[in-house]
Amino acid sequence: MANKDVLVIAHRGASGYLPEHTLEAKALAYGMGADYLEQDVVATRDDELVVLHDIHVDRVTNVAEKYPDRKRDDGRYYVRDFDLAELRTLRVWERRDDDGVSAVFPKRFPTGQGAFQIATLREEIKLVQGLNKSTGRSVGIYVEIKRPAWHKAEGIDLSPLLLRLLDDAGYRTRDDAAIVQCFDAAEVRRIRRDLGSELRLVQLLGENDWGESDSDYDHLKTPAGLAEIAETADGVGPWIGHLIKMAEIDGGPVSTGFVSAAHDVGLKVHPYTFRADELAPGFDSLEEMIRWFADELAIDGVFTDFPDLARKALKA
Repeated sequence: MANKDVLVIAHRGASGYLPEHTLEAKALAYGMGADYLEQDVVATRDDELVVLHDIHVDRVTNVAEKYPDRKRDDGRYYVRDFDLAELRTLRVWERRDDDGVSAVFPKRFPTGQGAFQIATLREEIKLVQGLNKSTGRSVGIYVEIKRPAWHKAEGIDLSPLLLRLLDDAGYRTRDDAAIVQCFDAAEVRRIRRDLGSELRLVQLLGENDWGESDSDYDHLKTPAGLAEIAETADGVGPWIGHLIKMAEIDGGPVSTGFVSAAHDVGLKVHPYTFRADELAPGFDSLEEMIRWFADELAIDGVFTDFPDLARKALKA
């Protein structure tokens, strides 16, 4: 596969440069040449779909200052406990660590600075479609359904709500510039079989101890598991660590065979997350890392916080 065929997927936008999932980060990623922009979708108390990475809102906003009495017993502030109008009053900033003060990535946009806001999925789609019209490009959306089982327990069925919104926006078939992904394997099957979606679907893969869903990722990563995924999905989104290991002889990166196994059953492979400030072992730069994954493993796309560097690497 030629490098030019590898999709550049902006992970939460150009999140290496601006606070994640803000419209500003998405606009910058668009300008940097991304093929797809990612949207993580969670639901508000009034059943609006907003673009945030977590079901919690405290690591990326000033919610603790604005609504100090709205945290749950675990000390966290949940998107589901706020109406959209309330979320609109919050300032979004660069992701902070568990201490609520220090930035997860200290060299990125200064945390606490700026006047960024939470956006709805509908607003982001309008931004992407507007830019497509004004530029003549065809940049796609890449939507993740966050924690569908948790949302159901909270009284909302996220997937049908999302599919209706996408349908209204003109995203209906595999030919449309939209991909839907989820960590929950049962939900991916349900979207295809029960809800009848014809959109391209991607099964995200994590580790069993991450708590993303009840799915058995150890099984799904096997050839048999990948064959099961291929019955309903069009691709897989593995963690980078699933694709490489360090050679015992020289300590360099080598393939685990995952990409070939996925390709054997017809699945595209879009691994996450390629970051200039969090390189995989054995690489000295993000460009080197991306070129190796593209050339040696023949991946089909890269989720990256730095879409400009990814585009540069793939053109090299």
